[in-house]
Amino acid sequence: MIIHDISRDTLTCPVYEGDPDTEVTILKDIAEDECNLSSISMSVHAGTHIDAPLHFSEDGSPIDRLRLNTFYGKCSVITVEGILTGDDMERLLPYCKRRVLFRGLGNTYLSHSAAIVLAESKVVLVGTDADSIAPPFDEARPHRELARAGIAVLENLNLENIDDGEYDLCAFPVKLSGLEAAPCRAILFEMEKGLN
Repeated sequence: MIIHDISRDTLTCPVYEGDPDTEVTILKDIAEDECNLSSISMSVHAGTHIDAPLHFSEDGSPIDRLRLNTFYGKCSVITVEGILTGDDMERLLPYCKRRVLFRGLGNTYLSHSAAIVLAESKVVLVGTDADSIAPPFDEARPHRELARAGIAVLENLNLENIDDGEYDLCAFPVKLSGLEAAPCRAILFEMEKGLN
């Protein structure tokens, strides 16, 4: 089995425009103390992270209330760039698992119509290598459609070296009770060819 780390480094990844910078404070240094100890100040949307429905829905579920099996299971990786429409999603979904990751050099987004189609499908998680699943000029509507359907959103992935195909995804969020998002370590498992 091949293990692919598809997470970005939270400490070095650029933050979403307008979000606070990620900052590390050294509290103890082993050169002077008995151990190393650090603290971190960051947005819960920094680096590779999962948006819960609460992010864009007042009565949506927070990150700690989402079913854990949402974040583990079969997924499809698809290379496509640009803003996907509802028609695009209608064509793609028959070939997709319940978790779909879009690979597009950071330039793949869902339009409102694409989010509507996804909301009416059996998809439980959608991800992108862009810093948001929605285009900058229409952040709210796609997020709200996905939130309404209870679909988790996995953003800021590193899919640069991942081929299109089917994988097993593992992307459990950090347990942050009541919050709208959480960082995660996203991993893809790939069966080596010829092995059962």
